[in-house]
Amino acid sequence: MIKRFALAFMLVSGLAHGADPVLHTDLPLNYLEQAPTVTRDKPLVIFLHGYGSNESDLFGLRDQLPEGYTYLSVRAPQTLEEGSYQWFHKQGDGAYDGVTTELASSRQTLHDFIDKAIDKYHTKPSKVVLVGFSQGAIMSYELGLREPQSVKGIAVLSGKILPVLQKELKQSKELESLSIFIGHGMDDPRLPFTDASEAQRILHELGLTPDFHAYADLGHSISKTEIEDLNAWLGDVLAP
Repeated sequence: MIKRFALAFMLVSGLAHGADPVLHTDLPLNYLEQAPTVTRDKPLVIFLHGYGSNESDLFGLRDQLPEGYTYLSVRAPQTLEEGSYQWFHKQGDGAYDGVTTELASSRQTLHDFIDKAIDKYHTKPSKVVLVGFSQGAIMSYELGLREPQSVKGIAVLSGKILPVLQKELKQSKELESLSIFIGHGMDDPRLPFTDASEAQRILHELGLTPDFHAYADLGHSISKTEIEDLNAWLGDVLAP
């Protein structure tokens, strides 16, 4: 279902493009790019797809987000099959958690990607925002909450804070500067809405106030209203 989301979304909203975007392979993760002619000191938005999907899945969102930004959409490092990738394996049979070593490895690779992308596009961490869906949203929490100095903000769409991360979190000065957007469907059957409300509670305990949005009648997907809310949040967070 997650892999089919982007195609269906683009066809409905008119975001599909005639020519396939070029896959870039010069950074630690393969990625798609849309960049203005001049990228120096411009905002850099990085899309992180969900389980079983690929770099094309969220790339169409860029056309309904602020103009003049650099948009990169990355491919997760673990291959499931051709065209299908993941950030980590699930751990255990109980509540959804991730294999600790794989989370750490993917986080380090993503960290290296961000560092090199900042150099390539001549911008700075205070201009970088991660936008993740599902497993990509989980990785946004993993990177943003563990290394808040690496980015300006994270947008978490249908995600959760994994138990392995929650037990290691504590208040810090660095976290105070991290901007967070949470969007979640109230009818999500894969990652239930309680995951979002629990994340909000955890963040409040850390002294953080995320921009929280609950969407009625929305499952494990992204709605037009959510994109509008995300667009407004990005404009505020990355304003000159």
